Amino acid sequence: MFASPDKPSVSWLDRLRRGLKQTGSQLAGLFGGARVDEALFEQLEAALISADAGIDATTKLLEGLRVRATKGRIETPQALKEALIAELAALLAPLDHPFELKDHKPFIIMIAGVNGAGKTTSIGKLASYFQSQGCSVLLAAGDTFRAAAREQLAVWGERNRVTVVSQEGGDPAAVIFDAIQAARARAIDVVIADTAGRLPTQLHLMEELKKIKRVIAKTELSGPHAVWVVLDANTGQNALAQVKAFDDALGVTGLILTKLDGTAKGGAIAAIACVRPVPLVFIGVGEGIDDLRPFSASEFAQALLS
Repeated sequence: MFASPDKPSVSWLDRLRRGLKQTGSQLAGLFGGARVDEALFEQLEAALISADAGIDATTKLLEGLRVRATKGRIETPQALKEALIAELAALLAPLDHPFELKDHKPFIIMIAGVNGAGKTTSIGKLASYFQSQGCSVLLAAGDTFRAAAREQLAVWGERNRVTVVSQEGGDPAAVIFDAIQAARARAIDVVIADTAGRLPTQLHLMEELKKIKRVIAKTELSGPHAVWVVLDANTGQNALAQVKAFDDALGVTGLILTKLDGTAKGGAIAAIACVRPVPLVFIGVGEGIDDLRPFSASEFAQALLS
């Protein structure tokens, strides 16, 4: 299991708080009154739906909150806020599975997602994170369609001082095959394989993803060891549809939620937890290389409502 980064946790919590400000402000601002009444619960319901938590998650959260309020005889908005933090943390708990590198070398991570979700940037940040944990990393530029994607990955490779295996055009599965072979020859710990962005409705491109996964499995019988989908928090409820589609096609083992610092729709994480609880391995709350960190349900709930 990866240890926490060397920087003090309070530093990350502060950044997380700031990053979630747009989503959390509409919720946290409701607890400044003097009474806990039905009007407050109605306001909470509206704020949660506005934050794209969805009907199912909103209903579950408020039902649980009412039970806590009754059993705990909660009478002040501040106490109700603490109860909501606990209820939200409990709802998000199924997403909270600390990622572990198993006994595979190289450990192969396949990255997928829609166009513009932040896959390439996330891969660069992941490379930095894994290196901070003492792992060697190699990147595979499996997006062979966009020259800009290869160039961006090359920049991240230089920044992190890691090798990027790429080729212009050609078969993305072949690029990733070559990357795995190179990683074996160099005794690399982690291979992160990029893939071209695609919409789940583009069935021929989804089939290509399945082919890439099959090629990896032929190259490494136990691989890929992780299949992660990168989601843009700005897409709100649409993120849930993406999770369902990619999971049905690939058997997704983890999610990366990016751009939480630029959206008021971060409540979509609650919808995912309620409907399709695929582990949320990393979240991003900024442009900095250290702004992609492992997800913690309790930290997220605390930061959102503080």
